Amino acid sequence: MLSADDRTRISGAIRAAEAKTSGEIVCVLAESSSQPGALPILLAAIVALALPWLLVAYTQFAVERILLVQSLVFLLLAILLLLPPVYIALIPRRARRAAAHRLAAEQFVIRGIARKKDRNGILIFVSLAERYARIMADEGIAARATQAQWQAAIDTLVTHMRQGRIADGFVGAIDACADVLAAHFPAAPARQDELPDRIYVI
Repeated sequence: MLSADDRTRISGAIRAAEAKTSGEIVCVLAESSSQPGALPILLAAIVALALPWLLVAYTQFAVERILLVQSLVFLLLAILLLLPPVYIALIPRRARRAAAHRLAAEQFVIRGIARKKDRNGILIFVSLAERYARIMADEGIAARATQAQWQAAIDTLVTHMRQGRIADGFVGAIDACADVLAAHFPAAPARQDELPDRIYVI
């Protein structure tokens, strides 16, 4: 999803942004947030169970052949329905967005943003399969900056993502977030970089 040069550009953008503020920026790119669960297997099983009735009614197949066709249909359908683009299409949009939001919240904790001393870190999160983008701010910055102030960063991110320019989207969003962070948490004289300046691809 990202080349080595893309990752380097994003890391450089994070370092440049954090030079303006005491806040921290963490970026996470997920290929998908949704899991297939049991639905693909259930659908494949329903079709495979119904198939013998049709074969008995409309063919002269022997029992052994019917069982073989049933097994092959189940196997092929299960493989097809477990392909990410297919099973994601089967999941309702609201459920996909809920899964992406849940993963973003998990990444916020896992990446150590909430452990930052001044609670002024943010997460820029994108889940490609769900077409989901979100900026999550820790309580220190969330108390001072409104969601509307992050909207420019979200708009930049989404615009570039729609054009397939993932790295450009992150770089633009990082720059926009730096302005918000710097307005409320300007750079400290002896700033310590508490979190890695990189994008996590999961």
